[in-house]
Amino acid sequence: MFLALLVSGCVVALVVVGLFVFGLRRRLIQRSGGTFDCSLRWNIRDGQDASGKGWVYGVARYNGDRVEWFRIFSYAPRPRRVLERSAIEVLARRTPEGEEELALLSDAVVLACLHRGTRLELAMSEDALTGFLAWLEAAPPGQRVNVA
Repeated sequence: MFLALLVSGCVVALVVVGLFVFGLRRRLIQRSGGTFDCSLRWNIRDGQDASGKGWVYGVARYNGDRVEWFRIFSYAPRPRRVLERSAIEVLARRTPEGEEELALLSDAVVLACLHRGTRLELAMSEDALTGFLAWLEAAPPGQRVNVA
């Protein structure tokens, strides 16, 4: 009986510590400001557009001329993807279709982009999209920015 209580207590403690670390990591990511909720679908192939597969929920953070994207359900302190402003080409903007509506947040807008030859999609709120497009267009003089 004592062993069962000890094991149960250890499991509960590990779960609490794990949840605390998730919250602490998100707080540290957001501490510098300029963050927004953003789902990402990387390396899109033709015919995959209407399916809800491949979307990963995360947080994006502006950092100078880069956007750093972090997975929400990860303990990694570093971003999973880094998008450079000069290498982002916006291809299209659309609303979620089909099963995507279930995979994304309710107010999401999907932005199809090209980054160094890799096709990707970002899903974010309308307000975050406005800020993202303004950030892209605010590139320093002489940098090439393609916004459709």
